[in-house]
Amino acid sequence: MNRRQLCAILGAFICIGTTPSGAAQQSVGPVTNLPIPRFVSLKASNANVRRGPSLNHRVDWVFQHQGMPLIVTGEYGHWRQVRDRDGLGGWVHYAMLSGVRTAIVDVNGAEIHARPATDTPIRATAENGVILRVDECEGGWCQVSADGHKGWMQQGQLWGVLLSDALPEQVAN
Repeated sequence: MNRRQLCAILGAFICIGTTPSGAAQQSVGPVTNLPIPRFVSLKASNANVRRGPSLNHRVDWVFQHQGMPLIVTGEYGHWRQVRDRDGLGGWVHYAMLSGVRTAIVDVNGAEIHARPATDTPIRATAENGVILRVDECEGGWCQVSADGHKGWMQQGQLWGVLLSDALPEQVAN
């Protein structure tokens, strides 16, 4: 088994290292060639989370919230190793995942502004745990929408976007 196959099975966090200069490296998935780690969302309202990348592996639990953001940490064939905001995860079939970007509000009373600045009108507030659709991120702000409200939220108040995330078009599988 080569390093690439081992990384796919064990997950990207074991395989992301540092360069000799100490700078972090980002790897790419051996199946999709997309960045690892990356965020996706749950396409289905129920998705089995397995201990390993096949139907032969035991189901440890079931993700039950369509649109929930997940971070992909590994790939193996048609399977993606994922984690949720609480660190729970396992292997999910790629057909259960979507490239539609979502994020979870990570603070209570997060303000959604009219424009990406704190001195602009507040359009709505969102409580911890609310799932929002993410349209774009720039300069530490993300344009989000949920329940008919659309606006800009500070990126640090969301789980489901990397601080360096520019939200390129991605294919989840």
